[in-house]
Amino acid sequence: MKTDGLIQKAKVVLQMTQPCTIASSPAHPLFFSRSAILRPPFDSLRSIATMSNDKDPHLDAIFQQKRTLRSKVRKELKGMNPTQRSQEDNAIQSIILEAPWFNSSKRLCAYISCAALREVDTSRILSEILCNPAEGGHTQIRKTLYVPRVEDRNSHMRMLNISSIDDLIANSMNILEPAPVDCDGNQCKDVMQASEPVDLFLLPGLAFDRSGRRMGRGGGYYDTFLKKYQELVMERKWKQPLLVALSYSLQIMDEGIISVTPNDVPVDALVSPAGVIAISPAAMERCG
Repeated sequence: MKTDGLIQKAKVVLQMTQPCTIASSPAHPLFFSRSAILRPPFDSLRSIATMSNDKDPHLDAIFQQKRTLRSKVRKELKGMNPTQRSQEDNAIQSIILEAPWFNSSKRLCAYISCAALREVDTSRILSEILCNPAEGGHTQIRKTLYVPRVEDRNSHMRMLNISSIDDLIANSMNILEPAPVDCDGNQCKDVMQASEPVDLFLLPGLAFDRSGRRMGRGGGYYDTFLKKYQELVMERKWKQPLLVALSYSLQIMDEGIISVTPNDVPVDALVSPAGVIAISPAAMERCG
């Protein structure tokens, strides 16, 4: 169908650079700076229909709605009181760190938050995993952690395993991400080649609703990656991972506000300062 063809061809990249620093604190010696990394989003791919003779009016309308909503949410996030943002960051991370579904997860993928993009902070979560891999704090079992690495301008992203802060480097655009090889010179493990499935994804985004719709920043990185990973899980007959998005209060929209395309991957649950919103049956079972 014409629509499927357009969606398949639709590619766009969101490139944002931000200085990357790693700070220390008494509570978290491997604390990640909130200005750490480009957060390539994973909502629908922007249509190239507007640059093509093969336009689809329905898709054009959806992508225009997304652009308008993105602009609105970015403005609201920019105007968010820093004290409120910090309080919500702490509340969200505390909920996750104390959650049984987080503590029981052995293998997970998580984003490294970027202050410039006003994403929900993940520094405490990542620090707990890397600083206390076996015991102590809220981490009850040893966890395997994968974080994103952008490969090109065509929505291609990998999730690579890190076990130490030293496995992260700043690339040519000064963006912090996992190196292809770790600090010992070994090739970093790609989650797509792992012999065991991921239990949990912690995901960023610009807007969400209570039915699981998620809108990212337009690059299509996460949607593309998640579809490929879900297909791999089906081929290997593994259990699908739980997709959990982190959201400030103002990012949760009313039903019907977020438009979707077949490329958009819904989330299983949201974590906001008010608590966990379980959406899918899998989330209701694990997070309810």
